[in-house]
Amino acid sequence: MSFQIQKIETQQHINDFHHLPERLYKDNSWYRPPFRFEVENVFNREKNERFRKGGECERFLVLENGEVVGRFAVFIDPEKDERYDPKLGGIGFMEMENIPGIAESVINFAKKWHQERGYAGFRGPINFGENDTFWGIQTGGFEDHNVYGMLYHHTYYEELIEETNPEKFDDVYMYQLDLEQPLPERLLRITERLRSKDHIEVRPIDKKNLERDGEMIRQIYNRAFSDQVVQEREEEFIGISRETIRQMIKKLKPVLMPETSPIAFVNGEPASFLVSVPDLHEISAKTGGTLKWWQLYHLIGFKRRAEKFRPLAFGTDPRFRGRGLEALVFAEGFKWTRKHYPNLKVLEGGFVSEKNWIMRRSLEALGCEIAKTYRVYKWMCG
Repeated sequence: MSFQIQKIETQQHINDFHHLPERLYKDNSWYRPPFRFEVENVFNREKNERFRKGGECERFLVLENGEVVGRFAVFIDPEKDERYDPKLGGIGFMEMENIPGIAESVINFAKKWHQERGYAGFRGPINFGENDTFWGIQTGGFEDHNVYGMLYHHTYYEELIEETNPEKFDDVYMYQLDLEQPLPERLLRITERLRSKDHIEVRPIDKKNLERDGEMIRQIYNRAFSDQVVQEREEEFIGISRETIRQMIKKLKPVLMPETSPIAFVNGEPASFLVSVPDLHEISAKTGGTLKWWQLYHLIGFKRRAEKFRPLAFGTDPRFRGRGLEALVFAEGFKWTRKHYPNLKVLEGGFVSEKNWIMRRSLEALGCEIAKTYRVYKWMCG
């Protein structure tokens, strides 16, 4: 097959970039589109700080006989890429029709693009931005809606990509918890013991002081993930900046549910946290991925209608590990969620690397089970 690769340069190209998945999944009842503006923010030089840190990103359409049959983005992010030896760039936002050879054309183009920039290889599909969204190709858990921040893929994607002979870089898991099931007795015993200690306090995130609490969470998160027991994960981590937290607060404030997002303190010091949001894909499914002013009525009362929610970030300051704070934060959030948002039925959280056995073991001890698997591959350019 002969494919043409078209760099995205016009508004019509951008529209075609978004219309392709709309067409590919129009008959798939499980697919829920991401919000178009959130995808566009990834490629916006003013809103994505990775550009200001030396990153480069370009996106492309794949054409066959003048018709759009695929899309993808390629990028380099020196601050992240140089943590690998050899340094690895990235590819993401891959969508394609089930046509033999289309993935090979994309990957060959990406190899040349990275070689021209002095790179030995690249990994993907990943995101040119934060690591909590738009990550991997789905390889398991297809009979369920993709939760907020994650994509859905046809089952044939894995086969097309495997034909390009990549290496597996990582599998990441989305875990689910049925909120109608009781928490494990062992967990409840741990949390009861911790609640009785005067020097430990746990409270919901304060919507009236989000900047203050956001900075507390940022500091816990950066300490937690720069000092991990799993060495591979520590080497890949880059801390969250104040600007990133500011943008997250601005975006999530309208939908933040405080009772699902506890912060724990030890002797008054911020020690552990969990931040969750409702599954906004329940709205994007109704609006086709847009959120224009005339569609904002969908947000009214949404927190009381949502059936699924997603923990976006969680962590414990290394100084306070081994005390059961993770269990306390999780249990309190679980209890408050059931009380204040009885409509919520499922927690879907992650993603968690297959390499991160400590986090996996902790989630499974809390009663969570793997619901979806996403795979990240690696290609070498030589």
